[in-house]
Parts: sequence; structure tokens; C-alpha cells
Amino acid sequence: MINEPMLRVGRVLHGTTAEGPGLRTAIWFQGCSIKCKGCINPHLFSSRGGTQMPVAGIIKDSVAAGVEGLTLIGGEPFDQPNAGHALATAAHDAGLGIIAFSGYEYETLRGRDESTRAFLAEVDLLVDGPYQDWNPETERALVGSGNQRFIHLTDRYRNYRPELVRNRIDIRVGPDGTIKVAGFLDSASLEELGGLTSSARTLRRP
Repeated sequence: MINEPMLRVGRVLHGTTAEGPGLRTAIWFQGCSIKCKGCINPHLFSSRGGTQMPVAGIIKDSVAAGVEGLTLIGGEPFDQPNAGHALATAAHDAGLGIIAFSGYEYETLRGRDESTRAFLAEVDLLVDGPYQDWNPETERALVGSGNQRFIHLTDRYRNYRPELVRNRIDIRVGPDGTIKVAGFLDSASLEELGGLTSSARTLRRP
């Protein structure tokens, strides 16, 4: 298809309950210009890694998986504003909700270019702010540091209460023994899990 929107991703995981309310498709965007100290996904910093995937294919597979919505993480979703906008628009057209994580603050995103604002306008729930390794979050699910905010841009997830939800972990073992993890894990927990799974060839959060 000519000019079909393409997204550079580190990984796509369908049917997880570890990345927000309900059954979700989690999409790890490849590339991050913020590069927070202590980030658990440094392999997603480079914009040259990952895989190019068509937006239409991601949406088709998400609908087939029976998910309620998409969770956009990374990496930094708003470093790919045009592709992100195309993905979020297609998701809404298919009846799916959008939760997006960003290391940028909401006010910064609102002040950026038209493509960023268009992407932001298609987000139902924004979780904003850079990860601060010196400011750990202990009460709310899904976030790693206390500065990060849940900003409801529509009413779709208005009843979601992160302070009442416990973090979940989604662990999947591939046929080659590779273990991949979704959900929130700090570095210490990830290292502990790695020690318990010595047969794994690789172990990482996304």
C-alpha cells in the first residue's frame, strides 16, 4: 500500500493485563531522546533499532486478540508523532482505547508541533513525566516515580484508580527458552527474576 503508516517498535504484546486496565495490546516504541537515568529499557533508546511494522497490521492483530485498548510505551511514543497519531486514530476507529506513556510533561507536549498535538488529541489517558530514579513511587500502579501523573484526556478511563491497583507481571517463555517480561519491574526485581530463570537466553521487560 502506498504511504502506509509505519511504526518503529521494539516489541508488540497482545493480550496482556500488566499494562493498564483490562486486556490490552502493549506497544513498545523504539527510540527515545530523553534517556532517563535508571531506565529499565535502555535498549529502546536508539531510533535505529527495532522493527518497522505497518499500523494497519498492528490494529488488525489487536482486534483479533479481543483487547479493550492499546498501551503505548517505550522508548518514547511522542518521538514518532506522525506514526503514533496514525496508530491512535486507527485504534479509535476500531473502538479501542489509548493509554500513552511519555517522558515529556503534558504541558510540553501541548506546546510542540502540530503532529504532536494531533497525536495527543487521540490519547484517552496520558501518563506523563520523566522517570526519576531518586523519587520511587510506592503507592500507584504502572509508574516508577512519584512525579509521574495520570492525565485523563477523555472519560474512557476516568474510573481507573492506580492507587487501588497492584502492579501485575506478564512473563512469557518462547520456544527457544527466551523469557520476556511485561509490567512494572524495577532493576533489582528484574535481576532477581533473571537469577531464578538461569535457562533464559535473554530476559527483559519489553
